[in-house]
Amino acid sequence: MRRIAAAILVPLIACAALAGCGSSGSSSAANANAAVKVTGSFNKSPDVSIPKKDPSSKLFITTPIKGSGAVLGAGNAALANVDVYKWSGTKSTLLDSTYSTGPQMLPAQMGLSGLDTALKGAKIGSRIVAVLPPKYGYGSSGNSELGVTGTDTMVWVIDLLQQFSPTASASGKQVSAGGGSLPSVTAKTGQAPVITVPKNSPPKKLSVTTLIQGTGPKLVSGDTVVAQYVGVIWRTGKVFTSSWPSTSQSGFPQSFQLGGQLIQGWNDSLPGVRVGSRVMVVIPPSLGYGKSGNSSAGIKGTDSLVFVIDVVGLQPPS
Repeated sequence: MRRIAAAILVPLIACAALAGCGSSGSSSAANANAAVKVTGSFNKSPDVSIPKKDPSSKLFITTPIKGSGAVLGAGNAALANVDVYKWSGTKSTLLDSTYSTGPQMLPAQMGLSGLDTALKGAKIGSRIVAVLPPKYGYGSSGNSELGVTGTDTMVWVIDLLQQFSPTASASGKQVSAGGGSLPSVTAKTGQAPVITVPKNSPPKKLSVTTLIQGTGPKLVSGDTVVAQYVGVIWRTGKVFTSSWPSTSQSGFPQSFQLGGQLIQGWNDSLPGVRVGSRVMVVIPPSLGYGKSGNSSAGIKGTDSLVFVIDVVGLQPPS
Protein backbone atom coordinates (compact mmCIF):
# COMPACT_ATOMS: atom_id res chain seq x y z
CA MET A 1 0.00 0.00 0.00
CA ARG A 2 2.94 2.38 0.36
CA ARG A 3 3.07 2.35 -3.43
CA ILE A 4 -0.54 3.56 -3.54
CA ALA A 5 0.05 6.11 -0.76
CA ALA A 6 3.12 7.53 -2.48
CA ALA A 7 1.27 7.81 -5.75
CA ILE A 8 -1.66 9.76 -4.32
CA LEU A 9 0.29 12.11 -2.07
CA VAL A 10 1.36 14.36 -4.92
CA PRO A 11 -0.46 17.29 -6.54
CA LEU A 12 -3.10 15.70 -8.82
CA ILE A 13 -6.19 16.98 -10.29
CA ALA A 14 -14.73 18.30 -7.28
CA CYS A 15 -17.77 16.64 -7.59
CA ALA A 16 -19.72 19.82 -6.75
CA ALA A 17 -21.97 18.16 -4.19
CA LEU A 18 -22.98 14.79 -2.82
CA ALA A 19 -26.30 14.93 -4.66
CA GLY A 20 -26.15 12.59 -7.63
CA CYS A 21 -22.97 10.94 -6.35
CA GLY A 22 -24.57 8.42 -4.01
CA SER A 23 -26.45 5.17 -4.35
CA SER A 24 -30.12 5.99 -4.18
CA GLY A 25 -33.09 6.49 -6.49
CA SER A 26 -33.51 5.67 -10.14
CA SER A 27 -30.15 7.16 -11.09
CA SER A 28 -28.33 4.14 -9.67
CA ALA A 29 -30.55 1.71 -11.59
CA ALA A 30 -28.88 2.75 -14.84
CA ASN A 31 -25.47 3.07 -13.23
CA ALA A 32 -23.32 -0.04 -13.77
CA ASN A 33 -21.01 1.20 -11.03
CA ALA A 34 -23.79 0.71 -8.47
CA ALA A 35 -23.48 -3.05 -9.07
CA VAL A 36 -20.17 -3.11 -7.17
CA LYS A 37 -20.87 -5.01 -3.95
CA VAL A 38 -18.74 -5.09 -0.81
CA THR A 39 -19.46 -7.32 2.18
CA GLY A 40 -17.66 -8.39 5.35
CA SER A 41 -16.83 -7.02 8.78
CA PHE A 42 -15.27 -3.63 9.48
CA ASN A 43 -11.46 -3.65 9.60
CA LYS A 44 -11.36 -7.12 8.07
CA SER A 45 -10.41 -7.87 4.48
CA PRO A 46 -13.65 -7.30 2.53
CA ASP A 47 -15.28 -9.44 -0.13
CA VAL A 48 -15.48 -7.25 -3.23
CA SER A 49 -17.61 -8.14 -6.26
CA ILE A 50 -17.06 -6.06 -9.40
CA PRO A 51 -19.28 -6.82 -12.41
CA LYS A 52 -17.76 -8.33 -15.54
CA LYS A 53 -19.04 -5.53 -17.73
CA ASP A 54 -17.96 -2.05 -18.66
CA PRO A 55 -18.20 0.53 -15.88
CA SER A 56 -20.27 3.66 -16.39
CA SER A 57 -19.08 7.27 -16.33
CA LYS A 58 -20.98 8.05 -13.11
CA LEU A 59 -19.36 8.55 -9.73
CA PHE A 60 -20.78 6.05 -7.24
CA ILE A 61 -20.30 6.30 -3.46
CA THR A 62 -21.89 4.21 -0.75
CA THR A 63 -21.31 3.51 2.94
CA PRO A 64 -22.08 -0.16 3.66
CA ILE A 65 -20.91 0.23 7.27
CA LYS A 66 -21.85 3.50 8.98
CA GLY A 67 -19.54 4.49 11.80
CA SER A 68 -20.49 6.38 14.95
CA GLY A 69 -17.21 8.21 15.50
CA ALA A 70 -16.36 11.84 14.86
CA VAL A 71 -16.63 13.30 11.37
CA LEU A 72 -13.29 13.30 9.56
CA GLY A 73 -11.97 16.85 9.84
CA ALA A 74 -11.35 18.69 6.57
CA GLY A 75 -7.65 19.24 7.30
CA ASN A 76 -7.02 15.95 9.05
CA ALA A 77 -5.71 12.58 7.91
CA ALA A 78 -7.26 9.19 8.60
CA LEU A 79 -5.55 5.96 9.51
CA ALA A 80 -7.36 3.56 7.21
CA ASN A 81 -7.35 0.07 5.79
CA VAL A 82 -7.84 0.16 2.04
CA ASP A 83 -8.39 -2.09 -0.97
CA VAL A 84 -7.77 -0.46 -4.35
CA TYR A 85 -8.97 -2.03 -7.60
CA LYS A 86 -8.53 -1.09 -11.25
CA TRP A 87 -11.63 -1.75 -13.36
CA SER A 88 -10.91 -1.87 -17.07
CA GLY A 89 -13.62 -3.06 -19.44
CA THR A 90 -14.84 -6.44 -18.18
CA LYS A 91 -11.74 -7.07 -16.05
CA SER A 92 -10.90 -5.89 -12.53
CA THR A 93 -7.56 -6.19 -10.74
CA LEU A 94 -6.61 -5.66 -7.09
CA LEU A 95 -3.74 -3.16 -7.19
CA ASP A 96 -2.98 -3.06 -3.49
CA SER A 97 -4.36 -3.80 -0.04
CA THR A 98 -3.38 -2.79 3.49
CA TYR A 99 -5.40 -5.42 5.35
CA SER A 100 -2.41 -7.76 5.63
CA THR A 101 0.39 -5.18 5.74
CA GLY A 102 -1.04 -2.60 8.13
CA PRO A 103 -3.21 0.51 7.65
CA GLN A 104 -1.95 3.72 6.07
CA MET A 105 -2.59 7.43 6.50
CA LEU A 106 -4.95 9.07 4.00
CA PRO A 107 -5.53 12.85 3.96
CA ALA A 108 -9.13 14.05 3.95
CA GLN A 109 -8.28 15.99 0.79
CA MET A 110 -6.37 13.60 -1.44
CA GLY A 111 -6.41 15.49 -4.74
CA LEU A 112 -8.69 12.91 -6.38
CA SER A 113 -12.05 14.66 -6.64
CA GLY A 114 -14.10 11.47 -6.25
CA LEU A 115 -12.27 10.46 -3.08
CA ASP A 116 -12.48 13.97 -1.66
CA THR A 117 -16.26 13.75 -2.14
CA ALA A 118 -16.40 10.27 -0.60
CA LEU A 119 -14.47 11.32 2.51
CA LYS A 120 -16.30 14.61 3.06
CA GLY A 121 -18.53 14.22 6.12
CA ALA A 122 -17.48 10.60 6.67
CA LYS A 123 -17.40 9.32 10.24
CA ILE A 124 -14.62 7.31 11.84
CA GLY A 125 -15.69 3.68 12.05
CA SER A 126 -17.26 3.77 8.58
CA ARG A 127 -16.55 1.63 5.53
CA ILE A 128 -16.76 3.68 2.33
CA VAL A 129 -16.94 2.31 -1.20
CA ALA A 130 -16.08 4.76 -3.97
CA VAL A 131 -16.20 3.87 -7.67
CA LEU A 132 -14.26 6.54 -9.56
CA PRO A 133 -14.53 6.92 -13.33
CA PRO A 134 -11.39 8.52 -14.79
CA LYS A 135 -12.55 12.13 -14.51
CA TYR A 136 -13.09 11.63 -10.77
CA GLY A 137 -9.77 9.81 -10.31
CA TYR A 138 -6.49 10.14 -12.18
CA GLY A 139 -8.00 11.85 -15.22
CA SER A 140 -7.14 11.27 -18.86
CA SER A 141 -3.43 10.97 -18.05
CA GLY A 142 -3.92 8.02 -15.66
CA ASN A 143 -1.13 7.10 -13.25
CA SER A 144 1.75 5.17 -14.79
CA GLU A 145 3.28 4.37 -11.40
CA LEU A 146 0.19 2.34 -10.54
CA GLY A 147 -0.37 0.99 -14.05
CA VAL A 148 -3.60 3.00 -14.36
CA THR A 149 -4.50 4.36 -17.81
CA GLY A 150 -6.66 7.34 -18.64
CA THR A 151 -9.65 5.08 -19.33
CA ASP A 152 -9.49 2.97 -16.14
CA THR A 153 -12.11 3.21 -13.40
CA MET A 154 -10.89 2.88 -9.80
CA VAL A 155 -12.71 1.11 -6.96
CA TRP A 156 -11.70 2.09 -3.43
CA VAL A 157 -12.86 0.32 -0.26
CA ILE A 158 -11.86 2.38 2.79
CA ASP A 159 -12.24 1.49 6.49
CA LEU A 160 -11.70 4.66 8.58
CA LEU A 161 -10.00 3.67 11.84
CA GLN A 162 -8.70 6.85 13.48
CA GLN A 163 -8.01 10.47 12.58
CA PHE A 164 -5.16 12.85 13.35
CA SER A 165 -4.54 16.54 12.85
CA PRO A 166 -1.52 17.68 10.80
CA THR A 167 0.11 19.09 13.94
CA ALA A 168 -0.58 16.15 16.27
CA SER A 169 2.32 15.82 18.69
CA ALA A 170 3.47 14.24 21.93
CA SER A 171 1.02 14.85 24.74
CA GLY A 172 2.81 13.71 27.88
CA LYS A 173 5.07 15.41 30.43
CA GLN A 174 8.43 16.79 29.35
CA VAL A 175 11.23 15.06 31.24
CA SER A 176 14.31 16.05 29.20
CA ALA A 177 15.56 18.35 26.45
CA GLY A 178 18.60 16.24 25.66
CA GLY A 179 21.94 18.03 25.74
CA GLY A 180 25.38 17.23 27.10
CA SER A 181 27.13 14.87 24.72
CA LEU A 182 23.81 14.29 22.93
CA PRO A 183 21.83 16.68 20.74
CA SER A 184 19.51 19.18 22.42
CA VAL A 185 15.90 19.55 21.30
CA THR A 186 13.60 22.56 21.41
CA ALA A 187 10.05 22.76 20.12
CA LYS A 188 7.08 25.09 19.91
CA THR A 189 3.60 23.65 20.23
CA GLY A 190 2.41 22.14 16.96
CA GLN A 191 5.72 22.67 15.17
CA ALA A 192 8.62 20.45 14.19
CA PRO A 193 11.22 20.03 16.94
CA VAL A 194 14.56 21.72 16.32
CA ILE A 195 17.59 19.47 16.83
CA THR A 196 20.96 21.02 17.70
CA VAL A 197 23.87 18.61 17.32
CA PRO A 198 26.94 19.04 19.58
CA LYS A 199 30.47 19.23 18.18
CA ASN A 200 31.61 15.95 19.76
CA SER A 201 31.46 12.55 18.05
CA PRO A 202 28.19 10.59 18.13
CA PRO A 203 27.74 7.57 20.39
CA LYS A 204 28.85 4.32 18.82
CA LYS A 205 25.79 2.42 20.03
CA LEU A 206 22.07 3.06 19.66
CA SER A 207 20.94 5.79 22.06
CA VAL A 208 17.31 6.36 23.09
CA THR A 209 16.33 9.35 25.24
CA THR A 210 12.78 10.05 26.39
CA LEU A 211 12.05 13.77 26.06
CA ILE A 212 8.30 13.66 26.75
CA GLN A 213 6.83 10.76 28.69
CA GLY A 214 3.44 9.66 27.39
CA THR A 215 0.84 7.70 29.34
CA GLY A 216 -0.72 5.65 26.54
CA PRO A 217 -0.21 1.96 25.73
CA LYS A 218 3.26 0.63 25.01
CA LEU A 219 4.29 -0.13 21.45
CA VAL A 220 4.99 -3.74 20.55
CA SER A 221 6.28 -5.32 17.36
CA GLY A 222 3.49 -5.70 14.81
CA ASP A 223 1.64 -2.55 15.87
CA THR A 224 0.90 0.08 13.27
CA VAL A 225 2.45 3.21 14.76
CA VAL A 226 1.33 6.74 13.91
CA ALA A 227 4.12 9.25 14.46
CA GLN A 228 5.52 12.66 13.66
CA TYR A 229 9.26 12.75 13.13
CA VAL A 230 12.21 14.85 12.10
CA GLY A 231 15.63 13.43 11.22
CA VAL A 232 19.03 15.11 10.94
CA ILE A 233 22.48 13.92 9.96
CA TRP A 234 24.87 14.20 12.91
CA ARG A 235 27.79 15.21 10.67
CA THR A 236 25.98 18.19 9.11
CA GLY A 237 23.17 18.92 11.54
CA LYS A 238 20.86 19.29 8.56
CA VAL A 239 17.30 17.96 8.37
CA PHE A 240 16.96 15.21 5.75
CA THR A 241 13.43 14.02 6.50
CA SER A 242 10.35 15.27 8.35
CA SER A 243 6.62 14.60 8.57
CA TRP A 244 5.68 18.00 9.95
CA PRO A 245 3.55 20.38 7.82
CA SER A 246 6.13 23.18 7.88
CA THR A 247 8.87 20.96 6.46
CA SER A 248 7.18 18.22 4.43
CA GLN A 249 5.00 18.00 1.33
CA SER A 250 2.74 15.42 2.98
CA GLY A 251 2.40 17.48 6.15
CA PHE A 252 0.71 15.07 8.56
CA PRO A 253 1.66 12.16 10.84
CA GLN A 254 2.84 9.03 9.07
CA SER A 255 2.13 5.35 9.80
CA PHE A 256 4.41 2.33 9.74
CA GLN A 257 4.42 -1.21 11.04
CA LEU A 258 6.84 -1.67 13.92
CA GLY A 259 9.13 -4.57 13.13
CA GLY A 260 8.48 -4.12 9.42
CA GLN A 261 10.47 -2.49 6.65
CA LEU A 262 12.11 0.24 8.70
CA ILE A 263 15.75 0.98 9.36
CA GLN A 264 16.82 -1.29 12.21
CA GLY A 265 17.38 1.60 14.61
CA TRP A 266 13.66 2.37 14.59
CA ASN A 267 12.64 -1.26 15.09
CA ASP A 268 15.10 -1.57 17.98
CA SER A 269 14.33 1.72 19.74
CA LEU A 270 10.52 2.02 19.72
CA PRO A 271 9.18 -1.16 21.38
CA GLY A 272 8.06 -0.24 24.90
CA VAL A 273 7.63 3.46 24.13
CA ARG A 274 4.23 4.74 25.25
CA VAL A 275 1.79 6.58 23.01
CA GLY A 276 2.04 10.29 23.76
CA SER A 277 5.83 10.15 24.13
CA ARG A 278 8.58 12.03 22.31
CA VAL A 279 11.88 10.20 22.04
CA MET A 280 15.26 11.18 20.61
CA VAL A 281 17.03 8.30 18.90
CA VAL A 282 20.67 8.43 17.81
CA ILE A 283 21.34 5.67 15.28
CA PRO A 284 24.82 4.47 14.29
CA PRO A 285 25.45 3.65 10.61
CA SER A 286 25.14 -0.11 11.13
CA LEU A 287 21.53 0.33 12.34
CA GLY A 288 20.70 3.03 9.79
CA TYR A 289 21.55 2.91 6.10
CA GLY A 290 24.73 0.86 6.49
CA LYS A 291 27.94 1.24 4.54
CA SER A 292 26.11 2.26 1.38
CA GLY A 293 24.38 5.22 3.05
CA ASN A 294 21.61 7.02 1.18
CA SER A 295 23.02 9.40 -1.41
CA SER A 296 19.65 10.93 -2.31
CA ALA A 297 19.31 12.10 1.30
CA GLY A 298 22.95 13.16 1.61
CA ILE A 299 23.72 10.31 4.02
CA LYS A 300 27.19 8.75 3.86
CA GLY A 301 28.01 5.22 4.93
CA THR A 302 29.72 6.59 8.05
CA ASP A 303 26.88 8.90 9.12
CA SER A 304 25.02 8.59 12.40
CA LEU A 305 21.43 9.84 12.34
CA VAL A 306 19.35 11.68 14.92
CA PHE A 307 15.57 11.29 14.96
CA VAL A 308 13.05 12.99 17.22
CA ILE A 309 9.87 10.89 17.09
CA ASP A 310 6.47 11.81 18.52
CA VAL A 311 4.32 8.71 18.97
CA VAL A 312 0.75 9.97 18.55
CA GLY A 313 -1.17 6.74 18.03
CA LEU A 314 -1.17 3.01 17.39
CA GLN A 315 -3.40 0.41 15.82
CA PRO A 316 -2.88 -3.21 16.94
CA PRO A 317 -2.83 -5.93 14.25
CA SER A 318 -6.40 -6.76 13.18
